[in-house]
Amino acid sequence: MFKPNESPVDRLIRAILGVILLAASILYLGAFKGNVLGIIIFIISLILLFTAATGFCLLYKIFGISTLKK
Repeated sequence: MFKPNESPVDRLIRAILGVILLAASILYLGAFKGNVLGIIIFIISLILLFTAATGFCLLYKIFGISTLKK
Protein backbone atom coordinates (compact mmCIF):
# COMPACT_ATOMS: atom_id res chain seq x y z
CA MET A 1 0.00 0.00 0.00
CA PHE A 2 2.65 2.51 1.07
CA LYS A 3 6.22 2.41 -0.17
CA PRO A 4 8.50 2.01 2.89
CA ASN A 5 10.77 4.96 3.59
CA GLU A 6 12.24 4.02 6.99
CA SER A 7 15.38 2.02 7.67
CA PRO A 8 15.32 -0.91 10.11
CA VAL A 9 17.20 1.19 12.68
CA ASP A 10 14.67 4.01 12.29
CA ARG A 11 11.82 1.54 12.77
CA LEU A 12 13.45 0.03 15.87
CA ILE A 13 13.94 3.44 17.48
CA ARG A 14 10.31 4.37 16.73
CA ALA A 15 9.08 1.08 18.22
CA ILE A 16 11.09 1.51 21.42
CA LEU A 17 10.01 5.14 21.85
CA GLY A 18 6.42 4.18 21.06
CA VAL A 19 6.32 1.53 23.76
CA ILE A 20 7.96 3.82 26.33
CA LEU A 21 5.60 6.71 25.57
CA LEU A 22 2.59 4.40 25.54
CA ALA A 23 3.44 3.08 28.99
CA ALA A 24 4.17 6.57 30.33
CA SER A 25 0.92 7.97 28.97
CA ILE A 26 -1.14 5.24 30.58
CA LEU A 27 0.72 4.69 33.84
CA TYR A 28 1.97 8.16 34.75
CA LEU A 29 0.16 10.76 32.66
CA GLY A 30 -3.41 9.51 33.06
CA ALA A 31 -4.36 9.19 29.40
CA PHE A 32 -7.51 7.23 30.29
CA LYS A 33 -8.41 9.61 33.11
CA GLY A 34 -8.81 12.55 30.75
CA ASN A 35 -5.44 14.23 31.29
CA VAL A 36 -4.81 16.23 28.10
CA LEU A 37 -1.03 15.71 28.14
CA GLY A 38 -1.54 11.98 28.66
CA ILE A 39 -3.92 11.81 25.70
CA ILE A 40 -1.50 13.72 23.44
CA ILE A 41 1.42 11.46 24.40
CA PHE A 42 -0.82 8.41 23.90
CA ILE A 43 -1.68 9.52 20.35
CA ILE A 44 1.97 10.24 19.55
CA SER A 45 2.94 6.77 20.81
CA LEU A 46 0.31 5.16 18.58
CA ILE A 47 1.63 7.07 15.56
CA LEU A 48 5.19 5.95 16.35
CA LEU A 49 4.10 2.33 16.71
CA PHE A 50 2.09 2.46 13.46
CA THR A 51 4.99 3.93 11.49
CA ALA A 52 7.38 1.39 13.02
CA ALA A 53 5.07 -1.47 12.03
CA THR A 54 4.47 -0.27 8.46
CA GLY A 55 7.89 1.26 7.70
CA PHE A 56 6.14 4.29 6.20
CA CYS A 57 6.22 7.84 7.57
CA LEU A 58 3.91 10.41 5.99
CA LEU A 59 6.10 13.32 7.11
CA TYR A 60 9.11 11.70 5.43
CA LYS A 61 7.01 11.38 2.26
CA ILE A 62 5.90 15.03 2.37
CA PHE A 63 9.46 16.30 2.83
CA GLY A 64 11.04 13.79 0.44
CA ILE A 65 13.08 12.04 3.13
CA SER A 66 13.99 8.38 3.15
CA THR A 67 16.30 6.62 5.60
CA LEU A 68 16.35 3.45 3.50
CA LYS A 69 19.67 2.70 1.83
CA LYS A 70 19.32 2.32 -1.91
